[in-house]
Amino acid sequence: MMNTDNVIHIKNMVCPRCIMAVEQVLNQLKIPFTHIELGAITLAHAPTDTDRKRLGEALEPLGFALLESTKSVLISRIKTLIIDYVHHDDTDPMKVNLSTYLADNLHHDYSYLSRLFSSVEGITIEKYITSQKIERVKELLFYDELTLSEIAFKLHYSSVAHLSSQFKKETGMTPTAFRQMKKPDHKPLDKL
Repeated sequence: MMNTDNVIHIKNMVCPRCIMAVEQVLNQLKIPFTHIELGAITLAHAPTDTDRKRLGEALEPLGFALLESTKSVLISRIKTLIIDYVHHDDTDPMKVNLSTYLADNLHHDYSYLSRLFSSVEGITIEKYITSQKIERVKELLFYDELTLSEIAFKLHYSSVAHLSSQFKKETGMTPTAFRQMKKPDHKPLDKL
């Protein structure tokens, strides 16, 4: 069983490059670790206050922040799971819906997670998921490697019409019009 005293949660770790950046900082600071994943690092031993301070100061210029409160950690984990699911999971559509996926992975009732997220972030989990999915659609449209039908399937939309409707509602344009733009309005994941 993992010792949770050795785990440090980090805000804004949203991609594989973030993991590499955090790993580089840990190596530079000579802080031994055993595992790094989106949103968390597991250190070889419980961090001292000095380790936490040095790590926080080194990560801040890179856009990361150490999370201290359990609510902040939970919000960060919700975001990390959603980002991972939407942006990095290339498997077939899951057999469980995202609310069940979040509840199972975070060991909390979805209604609690939803209320907490809304009270802290000011938006619903569903709105956050939609924002992430639309950013992923923008990215896939920009690369122009998949059809709209393939994108809809990949991102678990019930139909191309549903994707198109949601995309237009969020961006003000159709996916086809967006694809024809030369410089799409693409937002960093940690700014959504």
